[in-house]
Amino acid sequence: MTDYRALSDLLMIFTVSITVVFVFHQLRLPSIAGFLAAGALIGPYGLNLVSDLNQVRVMAEIGVVLLLFTIGVEFSLAHVAASLRLLLVGGSLQVASVLLLVMGGGVAAGLSTRQAIFWGCLLSLSSTAIVLKALADRGESDSLHGRATIGILIFQDLAVVPMMLLTPVLASEVGETVGTVLLTLGKSVALVGMIVLAAWFLVPRLLQHIVRSRSRELFVLTIIVLCLGIAWLTSLTGLSLALGAFIAGLVISESEYSHQAMAEVLPFRDSFNSLFFVSIGMLMNVRVLVAHPVLVVALVGAVLVGKFICGAVPVLAVGYPPRSAVLGGIALAQVGEFAFILAQEGQKAGLLAGEPYQLFLAVSVLTMMVTPFLMQGAPKLARRVEAIQRLHRWFPGQTTAHVASVGGRQLKIKDHVIVVGYGLNGRNLARVLEETEIPYVVLDLNGDKVQQESRCGLPIYYGDATNPRVLHHMRIEDARVLVVAVSDPFSARRTVQIARSANPQLHIIVRTRYLKELEELQQLGADEVVPEEFETSIEIFALVLRTYKIPQDLIIQKAEQIRREGYALLRRSELPELAHHLRGGTLTDVEVETYRIEADSPALGKTLGQVSIRPRTGTSVIALTRGGMTESNPSEEVRLEENDVLVLLGTREQIRRAVALLADTKTS
Repeated sequence: MTDYRALSDLLMIFTVSITVVFVFHQLRLPSIAGFLAAGALIGPYGLNLVSDLNQVRVMAEIGVVLLLFTIGVEFSLAHVAASLRLLLVGGSLQVASVLLLVMGGGVAAGLSTRQAIFWGCLLSLSSTAIVLKALADRGESDSLHGRATIGILIFQDLAVVPMMLLTPVLASEVGETVGTVLLTLGKSVALVGMIVLAAWFLVPRLLQHIVRSRSRELFVLTIIVLCLGIAWLTSLTGLSLALGAFIAGLVISESEYSHQAMAEVLPFRDSFNSLFFVSIGMLMNVRVLVAHPVLVVALVGAVLVGKFICGAVPVLAVGYPPRSAVLGGIALAQVGEFAFILAQEGQKAGLLAGEPYQLFLAVSVLTMMVTPFLMQGAPKLARRVEAIQRLHRWFPGQTTAHVASVGGRQLKIKDHVIVVGYGLNGRNLARVLEETEIPYVVLDLNGDKVQQESRCGLPIYYGDATNPRVLHHMRIEDARVLVVAVSDPFSARRTVQIARSANPQLHIIVRTRYLKELEELQQLGADEVVPEEFETSIEIFALVLRTYKIPQDLIIQKAEQIRREGYALLRRSELPELAHHLRGGTLTDVEVETYRIEADSPALGKTLGQVSIRPRTGTSVIALTRGGMTESNPSEEVRLEENDVLVLLGTREQIRRAVALLADTKTS
């Protein structure tokens, strides 16, 4: 008879998860916490509703692999290169500080030095899956603290390899020589390098041939095989599957097919990823909590506080502001999933057995369960930390670096634009402002970028725009426009709030990734909010219209119309009078568009009567603008000149024909 236990287990897991996560959603609690609670409920220490835990763990591992793969696709090598200093300096400081802190506490508690070192390795690791999921849900993966957190998490994943090699050395009396450990580690690095180079050479060519087949099924299967295959090959060298999947994502991120790969993998990732969180919840042994409630709670508190400090200090050490340090420290405060794998190796080696092992599981799972709630409340704590003026004296480099960047001199500038963030949007804006001779200054927190660009003559300064002193130094009181072009939602909100208080007449423009940020930013004082989601939709329909050879003037007018009506709807303001008539049906088909007479227009040099726009298309010319002057109802004797702008009234089809008449000699 066919065994359907695996299917029944999956059905039970997803059914209970749907119920619990729905309840958490209604209570406005994080979904990750709901999955962890569902796991604790149906696990062996709860109602014991799942029969095959090993099967669940295997599928959960696939979820982590797919999660790291998508992070790799989004991260790209450019991000890794940009975060290299943070990864090496911040990551090593975080791991080393936790290791030393736990070693000291462990030896003081009576553990042997080797056991204390092993416990330090366990607790130095944070949960890549939980933190990345929480950052992605909040849209903070590309924020300042998000990049810092991800860089340290990647270093931790790399550090798992030497920790795994160190475990048998700590367990043995004689131990392996340092040379043996280094030799094994060197072999792993060399093999990974060979895999990456081979993938770099073969994957783009393979995907090119697959795409030519025009088979979506074949493309999806190829992406999954590449993800799991590179992860599996990497695991053979001693690295984790998850880290191998991240490398696979980096390889694909450099190809032109990365966006499609991401779109195809996301549904699989979300489904399997939920299993991972459920499987972690299943490890929760309530009996240990009942038997040692005070000890477990004390250890959980000590781990959270200790790891918060050890996570925040490295972020500060690499030059990030205190706000990012607080948010990053909270994100890294839990024990990670790879610690469970390391704990199993330690259990086999005799470093962690019996009750200490169960105590470790209970403490670790509890720290993971509270992480989503801590990250949800982290921005409030960050704001309170910023409000403590003494913090600026503790970390003077974070608030006075901008003074050094301009030689301590007060800027002499007025009626200028302040650009916050020198990414793609900031660079493009700065170039246009330079060409149009509009005075401006740029603020950025990337010290290397500031030094490089300032040497080229760019008015760029190091500073945190969420600090009122920095904005004051940029002459926020005398500025005309502030443009916030950073990917950090918290930083954007805080900057808008401070800037509006400092200069009520300031025109504030904010770039944000998501529509959900729009309303709050406007309430804080932003005049214009540009959500990337909405602008992307406009670009998509513009590309579609170009494919159908719709005139460029008409496409531009439609884009502006969508922006006017769309942003008005998003701001929940009332529709204008015309929109009311359109809904009522009185002016259902009437539209107003403009058309500029170009040098190659067949209408150039002809009178309106000779062009015969109304007789031939049904469109009325209701106004003509020339040299900044507008004439309503122009005479048919008016001869059209270059750069004249005609205002056209008619149905969509009539205006389309009129634009075609004015642009194409074949319709004359």
